[in-house]
Amino acid sequence: MKLYLDLCIYNRPFDYQGVERVALETSIFIYLIEKIEKGADTLVVSEALLYENSQNPDEQRKIRVDSYFHLAKEFVEMSESDVERAEFLKGLGFSDIDALHIALAEKAKVDYFITCDDGIINLYKRHKFNRVYCTGGEIKWE
Repeated sequence: MKLYLDLCIYNRPFDYQGVERVALETSIFIYLIEKIEKGADTLVVSEALLYENSQNPDEQRKIRVDSYFHLAKEFVEMSESDVERAEFLKGLGFSDIDALHIALAEKAKVDYFITCDDGIINLYKRHKFNRVYCTGGEIKWE
């Protein structure tokens, strides 16, 4: 399967692990990285992920997250059509960077866009979508 991990997933191991949800999400991240390292899944990284990670003021965290990016088999560059798609997604309420991540994940035709971002999750709930799924590279919201 092709996976696009939102930057919050990469950063989860650095968060305080005394909260059950955080510890669980960290375990899931580690599991996914192990599957990617074994070749069972394909990691997709984008220009937006590189940019967002470069903005991290914690140099050690930035370097560690960047090391995970090197596991990617696919890299997605941004184009004008991706910016246009992100504008549409922003109209649904996504932040600039979240809209770009989703647009680039769609472009890469990933099977799963994985996030622990409450903003994305709450937007999903606010619109009362029944489900979110990928088909033909486009994330569908029903």
